[in-house]
Amino acid sequence: MRIDPETVERIKQTAAVADVIGDYVTVKKKGANYWACCPFHGEKTPSFSISPSKGIYKCFGCGKAGDSVRFIMDIEGLGYGEALRHLAKKYGIDIQEEEMTDDQLLRQNERESLLIILEYAKEFFKKQLTDSDEGKSIALPYFKERGFSDATIQAFDLGYSPEGWDVFLKTALKHGFSQDIIEKAGLVTNKNDEGKVYDRFRNRVIFPIHSVAGKVIAFGARILKSDAKNQAKYLNSPETVVYHKSATLYGIAQAKNEIRQKDVCYLVEGYTDVISLHQAGIKNVVASSGTSLTIEQIKLIGRFTNHVTVLYDGDSAGIKAALRGMDLILEEGLQVNLVVFPEGQDPDSFVRSIGSEAFIEYIQKEARDVISFQANLFMKEAGDDPFKKSELIKEMVQSISKIPDAIQRSLFIQKTSQLMRLEEDVLLAEMNKLHLKKVQQKSMPTLSPQNEAELQALFEPGPEVDAPVEVQNLAYYQELECMRLLVNYGHLEISPEKAPGVSLLQYLIHELEEVHFQTPLFKGIMDTCRSEFARGVIPEPSFYLHHPEEEVQRFAIDASSDKHVLSTVWRDRHEIKVKKDEELLEDFAYKNILRLRKVYNDQHIKDVMERMDQYVGDPNEMNDLLLEFIHLKEIQKNISQELGTVIEK
Repeated sequence: MRIDPETVERIKQTAAVADVIGDYVTVKKKGANYWACCPFHGEKTPSFSISPSKGIYKCFGCGKAGDSVRFIMDIEGLGYGEALRHLAKKYGIDIQEEEMTDDQLLRQNERESLLIILEYAKEFFKKQLTDSDEGKSIALPYFKERGFSDATIQAFDLGYSPEGWDVFLKTALKHGFSQDIIEKAGLVTNKNDEGKVYDRFRNRVIFPIHSVAGKVIAFGARILKSDAKNQAKYLNSPETVVYHKSATLYGIAQAKNEIRQKDVCYLVEGYTDVISLHQAGIKNVVASSGTSLTIEQIKLIGRFTNHVTVLYDGDSAGIKAALRGMDLILEEGLQVNLVVFPEGQDPDSFVRSIGSEAFIEYIQKEARDVISFQANLFMKEAGDDPFKKSELIKEMVQSISKIPDAIQRSLFIQKTSQLMRLEEDVLLAEMNKLHLKKVQQKSMPTLSPQNEAELQALFEPGPEVDAPVEVQNLAYYQELECMRLLVNYGHLEISPEKAPGVSLLQYLIHELEEVHFQTPLFKGIMDTCRSEFARGVIPEPSFYLHHPEEEVQRFAIDASSDKHVLSTVWRDRHEIKVKKDEELLEDFAYKNILRLRKVYNDQHIKDVMERMDQYVGDPNEMNDLLLEFIHLKEIQKNISQELGTVIEK
């Protein structure tokens, strides 16, 4: 299905790039642009630039670039059409679409199809909870007993899967979904001994799991029957194209804005912990969904804040799990505190027993940084045993060694020295041992046969590495400069005084009428420009910057992005005027075309010389080659003189 161009343009104009990206990472304004840490690769120093005036972003670290639509495509893994629909829904823009047929559903991109069926399943489970007799008599009372209000149930899209073996499956098939996509979404189980499939989550309350953007990507479910034997109490969706458990946090969609505003993320273990705290007004909370905390989950938190407070149960297993997670958080450069609740309590039960205000006061009073917490815990464990105490101190130093910031490491060493009554030098020596060991491990990997070959190649000469594909033709850089001028300034007059009304695009088309670019991307852009000009349209930069083809859009952004901006001191203090590109268009375009023609001419000369070297045949034809060679050398000489370069003999 195709969205009409006017609607596409309205979506792009409404979906401000800084606002869209701000839903995923913390952005800070610097001058005319915004900057953030790139969400596509790990970095501590922001290199991700957002230009509101151009409606684009570019990471100077990993090279990712695009507009608001491209960002949603990359961050959510959506197709172009689905990304447009996502933004249209977010900003309340109506899109008129025809009802999808079975054939259209089958042709959908698998990822988009999975998101569609998962959204359908969410609505099905919600309806079963509130409208069916089974849901109202069995599932709804469970949520009410947990203290969840109607508003909370709605906010987290809670639902119920009925007891029947294949109620959902039959309903989804009836509404046109294929069994293949239902199975790929993890909504039904594998075939049983009788060759049938049945609903995965039957007779369970449903907790939809959302992506950062709020898309349903999976489900968690809890069984309600107390006498159920040989059945897991909790059940999650399997890994799918859209759901990777290790990279997902429950509640992130509902919590992201509050995390950014409060500049701290509360990390808990379970679904009900998140929901209860959210209902109590503590909305900056997410859960690791019962799994051990992963690097991917920590990086997801790091998009919105550098401060994490881990809230875990007061039992020994919960404390140990928290400590393992804290080292990972420290290693990613985040600042982490830990709060442990009284034995027998978890965040859900505790907030319901004392209320939100007292809960916040408890967190503020009991929160401990990693070193203070470990010192308090270890002193109790070690007692007066010097051997135990020594081992526990080593664990503390190991945690400190994970911190990437040197100043923070130094301060924590000082604190440990005071708490444990040890000289700082002793602790620093232990930490240096850990760093040395890590360096040795990195520099001396286990060598497989393949690694041995790679190592040998470092010391033995081998064949030269081929140049990148895009620069294998000698004209690449001249073609690149031509396209840079075209994308940024094609709509401007090349010389308002000498040729009023003549655009740079018109000039380039006229001068390059018989030129065929050797780089496929540039040839495609030039062909598009010729077609647009023939229709009486002169594309402006936005035409390329928001182009639906990723390769064209990425090139346009690269061609228009500067990481460094010329200081105003040159103009304001020293009164030095530096001309901008648009003031020198005539000179730039003229010389670029000359250089382009020269490199093509040089290629032609090389080709003629090779033909002459290899020629065997009629002398008259050889004379033709000589005349062609002389003509080409004359062109080379004229161009070199015009450019002011060395005249070749």
